[in-house]
Amino acid sequence: MNIVEELGIRASGAARRLAVLTAEIKNHALEEMAQALTSRVEEILAANEEDRRAGMGSGMSDALLDRLTLSEKRVEEMARGLREVAALADPVGEVVAGWRLANGLEISKVRVPLGVVGIIYEARPNVTADAAGLCVKSGNAVILRGSSSAMNSNRFLTEVISRAGEAAGLPAGCIQLVPLADRESAKELMRLRDYVDVLIPRGGAGLIRTVVEESTVPVIETGVGNCHTFVDASADLDMAERIAVNAKTHRPGVCNAMETMLVHEAVAAEFLPRVRRALEERGVELRGCERTREMLQGIAAATQDDWYEEYLDLILAVRVVPSLGEAIAHINTYGSRHSEAIVTSDLDAARRFTAEVDAADVYVNASTRFTDGGQFGLGAEIGISTQKLHARGPMSLRELTSTKFIIYGNGQVRS
Repeated sequence: MNIVEELGIRASGAARRLAVLTAEIKNHALEEMAQALTSRVEEILAANEEDRRAGMGSGMSDALLDRLTLSEKRVEEMARGLREVAALADPVGEVVAGWRLANGLEISKVRVPLGVVGIIYEARPNVTADAAGLCVKSGNAVILRGSSSAMNSNRFLTEVISRAGEAAGLPAGCIQLVPLADRESAKELMRLRDYVDVLIPRGGAGLIRTVVEESTVPVIETGVGNCHTFVDASADLDMAERIAVNAKTHRPGVCNAMETMLVHEAVAAEFLPRVRRALEERGVELRGCERTREMLQGIAAATQDDWYEEYLDLILAVRVVPSLGEAIAHINTYGSRHSEAIVTSDLDAARRFTAEVDAADVYVNASTRFTDGGQFGLGAEIGISTQKLHARGPMSLRELTSTKFIIYGNGQVRS
């Protein structure tokens, strides 16, 4: 028996006990986990610094280093996220629907935990705390498998929160980390169908594709964000500039950052030079279509690959389009079904955009950076689902549950 299978056996047993814990016990555990994070922040940052030094030594990009880096503020945000999850209503046991049949059978559809959730993720140690907290509150055991680049951070964070949770009444084994970061350990987790009920990959396109294609455990796809902002002919250009700058530069290394900007030809000549100044002042490299380059001398040419690219960096592809319909067609061709935005003063254009764009999150006159469970008022999230089955968009507590039917009778038999 290998290490990953041992983790699965422990998690499966813990999940059965966790599923029947009261909300009070789970909430107390979450509060204790949050307190443990804040009380041991210096040790957490020391472990993270080891990962940071290794990342800088290996030539890790600035955007990925930003994802990897913890600070006192980010640790406090992790703790606050756990407390926010504790304050949310417990979804387990919620009656989704109920009815009584003519034969007297009483049927209810009730939320239940998924069971054991496996999470494979890259370079973001905050996921360790967020995922653990959401899984605990929704009654699921969790097996975390982070990347080698964050191994020290993830190992220490898991130790801190799991010990605090178990001391507060959680079953042993409900929060575990795969202590290996080799490809084989990831594959073993993907094949652990006897013990793991669902896998959630969080990371780049390569990771997600690998998990989807190789896993025998059911997968919820998350993460890849080739997000667009379309500046329509009727857009308030001051608003469009604020939104574009925020969507691209607020945190360029995250999945809800804008990667392509589409601009209607009616406003391109006025808008592009001003937004170029604002973006380049913040270090953004622009790559444009032929018409964009006619208006913005000196920028690089965008290739076909650029329209598909999730840069996760200060690079932006720009295209001038002749119509709203062309913008929608571009997004539905090249987008990743994550988050898309239109800036417009035309209500009909907004309605058409929201109806025809195929994405989990569609914005009118707002930055795509709001695609986040906390920003949506859902509390911490496990990821952004870009698929259409079970869950779509920010995945919080309810998305980490399934349902079962409970039927009460008084002796009925089927004739």
